[in-house]
Amino acid sequence: MTSTHTQFATDDTESDIDYEKAQRGVRLLLEAIGEDPDSDALAETWQRRVPDAFATLTEGQREVEKPTMRTFDAETTDLVVKTDIPVYSLCEHHLLPFIGTVHLAYRPTDEVVGLSKLTRYVRWQSRQLTMQEQLTNDIASRLKEELDAATVFVEMNATHLCEAMRGVETRSTTTTRATAGEPTEAEHERFQAAVNRTEGQG
Repeated sequence: MTSTHTQFATDDTESDIDYEKAQRGVRLLLEAIGEDPDSDALAETWQRRVPDAFATLTEGQREVEKPTMRTFDAETTDLVVKTDIPVYSLCEHHLLPFIGTVHLAYRPTDEVVGLSKLTRYVRWQSRQLTMQEQLTNDIASRLKEELDAATVFVEMNATHLCEAMRGVETRSTTTTRATAGEPTEAEHERFQAAVNRTEGQG
């Protein structure tokens, strides 16, 4: 097999995948389902397209890809709420996507982060092989640690293509929630009210 991709992982970087292994794997999979990997239609699929896609879709497994979470002095310790963040991740059982939205909130201690960074952080965390339940917990616990926040709420609503395209072949929404820290009842209510407003507008 001849590889045409020159971007390979080395011992000097954690920002890449092993393209040679990815190319071999995709080629074998194409052969396993009876396709000709060397056809004009599929040559670029195993040589470039799928390895490049998986390099992007697994960025959350590499710390070097994490967005810089620049913070600012907090002028208040009120709850910061960010809703309707798009999420795209890969089910570790079938390597098929689950897609949906994340609503989150955090109560800062001394510092806050730019709102766009919350979206970038969720995107980075979601780019890995995982389960929805685990991803929801990871976002909550690791964002709390990242921001030294007193409390973090996360709610995720997602559709799993492993259900919609195979198995029961039904499109449905799965909701998972996670909380890190010790929120007050008032904070619970404020977060849920923000989520309800967002979903009511959809």
